[in-house]
Amino acid sequence: MKYAIKQFFRLLFYSTLFWSFAFCFFILIRYYGRHQEQVNRIQLSTAISVSEYLWFGVILGVMVALVFTIIEFLFDKFLSKALHLGFIILFKSIIYLLFLIFSLTFIAFLAEDYINVDFPNQRGWWITNRIFWLVTAYFIICSLIFSFFQLANDKFGKGVIVNMLFGNYRKPREVYRIFMFLDLKSSTTHAEKLGNIKYSNLIQDCFFYLNRIVKKHNAEIYQYVGDEAVLSWKLTKGMNRADCINLFFDFEKNLRRHSKYYSKKYDLVPEFKAGIHAGEIVIAEVGTVKKDLAYHGDVINTTARIQQQCNDYNESLLMSEELLDILEFTRFYKSELIDNVILKGKIKEYKIYAVRKTY
Repeated sequence: MKYAIKQFFRLLFYSTLFWSFAFCFFILIRYYGRHQEQVNRIQLSTAISVSEYLWFGVILGVMVALVFTIIEFLFDKFLSKALHLGFIILFKSIIYLLFLIFSLTFIAFLAEDYINVDFPNQRGWWITNRIFWLVTAYFIICSLIFSFFQLANDKFGKGVIVNMLFGNYRKPREVYRIFMFLDLKSSTTHAEKLGNIKYSNLIQDCFFYLNRIVKKHNAEIYQYVGDEAVLSWKLTKGMNRADCINLFFDFEKNLRRHSKYYSKKYDLVPEFKAGIHAGEIVIAEVGTVKKDLAYHGDVINTTARIQQQCNDYNESLLMSEELLDILEFTRFYKSELIDNVILKGKIKEYKIYAVRKTY
């Protein structure tokens, strides 16, 4: 709950900045083109400075940001799984249209009192008013831009899209990353028991709850491979409060919390296993038709091999010594050396540690 509130106010903060700037920019364009515009045949007063007009942009931006944040937050948290994308877009469009009618009418009343201009605000004024539809089109474009950066940050991580736009990943770059390979236990058995469609629904349900906690623990989802998810952290983010470990046990807790749902729908409660490792890895843009960011290097392969050892040692979470040496454990976790293992395809031995929760 605490994280959800924090997430809401973070979104509200960025929305307020974005929409205030967007509408101030719109008003600037309208202001400097005012000599070509008339409002009910009354020319806008030139005695009022541009800064005074911009206050209307800030007011409208704050109003839009508040409603935009509430709607996006509620739909994301409570309705994204229950409704199809088409219904979500339709419902949001209706809500935003009604809000624009209300907010622009309110701004028109304020402007009339402040600058003595007879703006159209009678009932149904918006139906034939071209300024209203111009603002609506502008709102749609700005919403798409805001959503684009949100989706880009969710997919690639915060700030990465800016680097991509400037071509900073055209040449491979070496970075230090923590990786986790998260895989469903007994996946073959579950797939045979449930069949393709029901098994796919199970994976969707599991990853739905995973996505709910990814941002909370500062993780980025690199990719999904079947019933496996690959997550990564920047070193400082993953080490902060041992978030790379917290995510796994938080995910387990979410699955147990919904155990009745899984038992009723699938006649099983899903369990996951994970391997974690850290090191230097190369990041680069790949592809031309479907451009993406890809990680290349030994860290990926080693992490996958560590996760595969979970079955051999009957453990849920295994970690490399390289990561253990730089990670500060909280009192909630303990580690235990499992073995010196020569991983598949490797020559040197790796010290593998099991990570367990202290209850």
